[in-house]
Amino acid sequence: MAGGVKKPVNIFRLKNLGEPKNIFNWRLWFAVISFGLLGAARGVDEGLISGAFNSKDFQQYINYSSYTKVEQTNIKANVSAMVQIGSVGGALFAFVICDRIGRIWATRQLCLIWILGIAIFMGNGGNLGAVYAGRFIAGLGVGQTPVVGPVYEADVLAIAEIAPASIRGLCTCIFTGFVYVGIVLAYFTNYGAQVNLGDTTHVRWLAPTSLHIIFAGLIFILTFFQYESPRFLVKQGKYQEAAETMAHIRHLPVDDSYVVSEISAIRAAHEEELEATMGTSWYGVLKEMFLIPSNLYRLYLSAMVQFLSQWSGAGSITLYATDLFNILGITGQNESLLITGIFGIVKFVSALLCALFLVDFIGRKRALLLGITLQAISMTYVAGFLTAVPELGVDESYVLPQAEKSASRGAIAMIYVSGAGWALGWNSMQYLLTAELFPLRIRALSTSIMMTLHFANQYGNSRAVPNMLLPTSQGGISPMGTFWFFAAVTLLGGLWVWFSVPETAGRSLESMDRLFELPWYKIGLRGNADADRMDEAYNEKEAAAAEADHVDVVSEEKSKGDSRV
Repeated sequence: MAGGVKKPVNIFRLKNLGEPKNIFNWRLWFAVISFGLLGAARGVDEGLISGAFNSKDFQQYINYSSYTKVEQTNIKANVSAMVQIGSVGGALFAFVICDRIGRIWATRQLCLIWILGIAIFMGNGGNLGAVYAGRFIAGLGVGQTPVVGPVYEADVLAIAEIAPASIRGLCTCIFTGFVYVGIVLAYFTNYGAQVNLGDTTHVRWLAPTSLHIIFAGLIFILTFFQYESPRFLVKQGKYQEAAETMAHIRHLPVDDSYVVSEISAIRAAHEEELEATMGTSWYGVLKEMFLIPSNLYRLYLSAMVQFLSQWSGAGSITLYATDLFNILGITGQNESLLITGIFGIVKFVSALLCALFLVDFIGRKRALLLGITLQAISMTYVAGFLTAVPELGVDESYVLPQAEKSASRGAIAMIYVSGAGWALGWNSMQYLLTAELFPLRIRALSTSIMMTLHFANQYGNSRAVPNMLLPTSQGGISPMGTFWFFAAVTLLGGLWVWFSVPETAGRSLESMDRLFELPWYKIGLRGNADADRMDEAYNEKEAAAAEADHVDVVSEEKSKGDSRV
């Protein structure tokens, strides 16, 4: 496919895709769900930590009240963000280990690391150092999940390697869905613990935190019912085992033409990768990445996507939702947790609708711009509301007047709208663009660097936001300033996407290369049209060459025929 938006998949009519009907069987969906559950690791942590940390029992346990206001803010930021900094190391480690021990054992070891970290956190004994250590170690496991499973929307390993090509995007959406399932479960587990268990014992925060161990344990057990990725087996030279595994997942005979063609394609791609990287040192790959203009522009696009998406504020809103709803006028711990839970449901439903029914229909760039527009409107409204009532989040004794209640509810609604915009826009594209842009020779290292940059920005944002929310007298920029910052970054991101980002959906690798051969200032605005013309010229040239070859073959056959007469 040369360019343009690919034809959307109707999830209710998979049998009309022209694939053998047997391949859409329970074994495939069981495998996809088993690896897709890895997405819940991030969702559970993002949804749990703020509510658990705000538990009065937890704060009393770590002697939180003995610290100054600024020290308390730093402690909260460090505890919340420690998983993100651990995830930086986890992502790098996963890229190294996946091709050494395989997807199954990589999944098992990350589950064990994840459980170990959470166990240390739960048994911290009131020691803040143990809290930090447990969260960091858990991050080493959680950070591997977007690499070992699919990177929601991005570079893919386990799920993409077992999914039929026709529904590969649909299958990887399951990973995305489980991120939001984790968030929703975490939000409502916090709410349920607060309402039903009270806040006078350790169970208030231990029970919700155990959700980590439940998911990690479930995923660990499910690996014993799964088969190794056929692609990994091909890389190991185990071609017969790869064919048998593919036949089992597809529910077809091992000598079926569909299975044979899939394994042949995997072997061909692997041989092409070996040929492309043969004799290429790390230094040579780095030179290609940074000294070839088309590759440098791809790095620039991916890096800017990671930076602008994380600093648009949506990720930190998920992490600190309970605190932000309190700032916007929600009073009472129970009500705040309930409102946060509803926020999780809004994000989950939005992500589901966008992934299944919208993104493929309107194109990725349009979906991204629509999502950014919703975020920008939301952030601007919330910033304007906090400007009108600057005491919120600054003066703890301030009580919101009745006249401002409706505006406060509007600001809360806008937080929901921003969640929907995030699900439609940045949340998907920060992974998809990174996965699609890079040529084969530099793909592994480039993707590794970008995922590391992703987690580094996520850490920076989650670490900075609590301090940003502080009043200016305590070194922050206040809630008002924080949301104006988010609004400015979101608006800047929209302008940058409109000017710089091309539509990549449906383009083959060869077509993508021709797109990035254009001058940098044409790629975003006119790249698709110019690349399509280049594709047409290329296809015409290929067709003419094929026709010429055909004429030569016919002529040769006629010549041979004459000699026999």
